[in-house]
Amino acid sequence: MIRLEKVNAKNVWDLLKLTVSDEQKSFVARNDISIIEAYTTITANGHAFPFGIYDDEKPVGFLMIGFGVDDYWDDAPDIAWGNYFLWRLMIDKDYQGRGYGKEAVKLALEYIKTFPCGPAELCWTSYEPENDTARRLYHSFGFRETGGMDGEELIMALSLEETQ
Repeated sequence: MIRLEKVNAKNVWDLLKLTVSDEQKSFVARNDISIIEAYTTITANGHAFPFGIYDDEKPVGFLMIGFGVDDYWDDAPDIAWGNYFLWRLMIDKDYQGRGYGKEAVKLALEYIKTFPCGPAELCWTSYEPENDTARRLYHSFGFRETGGMDGEELIMALSLEETQ
């Protein structure tokens, strides 16, 4: 059974061992970078929710959700203000192609719809333009391109009101 577990002192070391293939390394930050970003976001009065993705007790990936903008995010896209976002999603190279990514997004959206930081209109994410796998995955949940950019990445958004 696929589940999300918050990053904690017991699981962090196993999650740090997870990695994507060499061809995918330009698509997603390493888990150590993501966990550092979660920490610095929280200490800057922001909201970050890092999770391990598990198949029963086996870690197979990493996912991080964010909300809003922290004190130091100077170049945040307009959509970031007051909305949730799928900040990171990675499935370890040894576990790809088994539906873990799709199930993880489903669980992430279920978590977001509990509105842990309060109500919001949208959930957004961004992806590298050449990452067609990510684009198709997010499209399958109803995310649509906004025409906006987060740095070099394309932004997609999903209305949380329509999915309740």
